[in-house]
Amino acid sequence: MSEAPAPRLHGHREPDPALRRDAVEITDLLWRIDEAGRRLPVRRSEVVERLLASGQRKAARTVARMPARDDVLDDEWVDALGIRVHCELQRLVEELQFPRRVAALLAPLLDDLRAGGGGPVRVVDLGCGLGYVVRSLAHRGLLGPGVELVGVDLNPVLVAEADRLARAEELDCRFVHGDALRPGVAVDDPARTVVISSGVLHHLSPESLTALARAEAALGLAAWAHWDIAPCGWSTLGAWIFHQARMREPVSRHDGVLSARRAHPAEVLLATARSGAPEYDHAVHEGPRWHPAAIDVVRPLVGIRR
Repeated sequence: MSEAPAPRLHGHREPDPALRRDAVEITDLLWRIDEAGRRLPVRRSEVVERLLASGQRKAARTVARMPARDDVLDDEWVDALGIRVHCELQRLVEELQFPRRVAALLAPLLDDLRAGGGGPVRVVDLGCGLGYVVRSLAHRGLLGPGVELVGVDLNPVLVAEADRLARAEELDCRFVHGDALRPGVAVDDPARTVVISSGVLHHLSPESLTALARAEAALGLAAWAHWDIAPCGWSTLGAWIFHQARMREPVSRHDGVLSARRAHPAEVLLATARSGAPEYDHAVHEGPRWHPAAIDVVRPLVGIRR
């Protein structure tokens, strides 16, 4: 194979990304996995064209500089980039005191499940990335006794790194590659399982949000809590400032700000959750709109089985 020349990007104008409903994050396009979990090649030119088609010229230039052979992105380079980006994302999770907030929300739910007897309860982190939330909960023991912690992600490279870090830190948690909502992957006893996630919902369309709630209800989960960005001018401005100040990777800076712009308002989250899982009670725990605390930029959509 030969090194493919970077594509030239002349003749395209980039509109304001906030106006493009089809704008997409770079990291959504760099990995392709088939239904069997096998990795598929990703063509650099196709990623560039996809970004240009949605007016994301700067993002297209970033991808055009990525190493490729015969137009196929270098797997090892992309995997290393993915780990670097998720390490930078961890800075945001730390600033938002995310593990503590997860524990505060889940504590009464887990107490109720433990009070019912029947063995340990389980918390499953859907789309766990490098597993920072799961590892932090395990390290600090924030959820109390009798809780199994499992992180699940569709990206096998991130799962392997999360597992390596957990073993190095000697933590009582585990990580699994696959679909967290597929029976037998991470959920053995749905009635004693709570599924969480962070930064996943804005990647999904309203139709996919409904499908997510439907899948969770079909499993019979005790509850779920999905944290995502609260869309408003404050969160977009804050995302830009934070990512410029704390992120080094161009991909991190691009995707982080676009995440805030793509986030769903509470009305959409509630409508799709109620449509997909009408037998659950739903709420979005938002902070004040005009004078929000910094940590309220990320808030949870909660579903609890009646």
